[in-house]
Amino acid sequence: MGIDIGPIHLEDPVILAPMSGVTDLPFRRLVKRLGAGLVVSEMVASDAVIHGVKREMRKISINCAEEYPMAVQLAGYDPATMAEAARLNEQRGAAIIDINFGCPAKKVVNKESGSALMCDEVHAARILEATVEAVGVPVTLKMRTGWSDDNRNAPRIARIAEDAGIKMLTVHGRTRNQKFSGEADWEFIRTVKQAVSIPVIANGDIRSPEDAEDCLAKSGADGVMIGRAVQGQPWLINQVIRYLRDGLQLSDPKPEKQLDIVTCHYEDMLHHYGARRGVRIARKHVCWYTKSMPGSAEFRARVNRVDDPNQVKAEIAVFFAPAIGPMAA
Repeated sequence: MGIDIGPIHLEDPVILAPMSGVTDLPFRRLVKRLGAGLVVSEMVASDAVIHGVKREMRKISINCAEEYPMAVQLAGYDPATMAEAARLNEQRGAAIIDINFGCPAKKVVNKESGSALMCDEVHAARILEATVEAVGVPVTLKMRTGWSDDNRNAPRIARIAEDAGIKMLTVHGRTRNQKFSGEADWEFIRTVKQAVSIPVIANGDIRSPEDAEDCLAKSGADGVMIGRAVQGQPWLINQVIRYLRDGLQLSDPKPEKQLDIVTCHYEDMLHHYGARRGVRIARKHVCWYTKSMPGSAEFRARVNRVDDPNQVKAEIAVFFAPAIGPMAA
């Protein structure tokens, strides 16, 4: 099932999707350690990279050894700016540059970036060509099936991308107008796969190992990218890998292991962002980790009002103690 992205070989092409506010360095490092074949940064605006906007640059903090291979995802409208941002990230250690033609957010589309670029195939080609020519590392593309049901032009964009030198495509099985509503059309992704010879990755609505298997069968894709389902269960990608590789159904980690994962992730966020900001950013992750456990609503309401990082860690340990049992003593 392995694929090649230029000179980079992925034995298990089960990839962590780029997610704004989620796939920062601590989360990527955690998911990579738990077995992901490839991790992708949060999307960052190309002009913010060039101007060194501190808040945006933190999104693409790179730890080459622990994350390799790691992709930085760029968004933008100007080919020269995209090219320069790609060069800067290559210099900083990115193994892959990923171009965003898929973001449906209004603030991105209004800047004629993200999925808006699927409406202008000529200009899209300029961006792809300029970025590929600017760097020596592989360049990949993430897109949607099209802008709307009346314009599902992903197969044409795919051919343009391959001609420009793009080494891998990821297709989210929805149009821009769908945003995240309805269901991902895995079968349409097959038309993209049939249009090109480079690897195609399927994305959208993959929540379990069985979903991944079904998606691959319907799409004919070479691998899968998993996004929102990984929130609160970063071990899911490894479960998918083992299931696709040999049919093995891995259980979720035992509560004591989950506590260890949550605690290590929390401490990494504090180190990365500093205590004050780290506590706030960690809250959503703590909520995701605990949402399906007994008493989670009360726990979340309580811990989200705590600003002291040591007290938060103590609250997490107390919450997990009943699930762990006597070992917690």
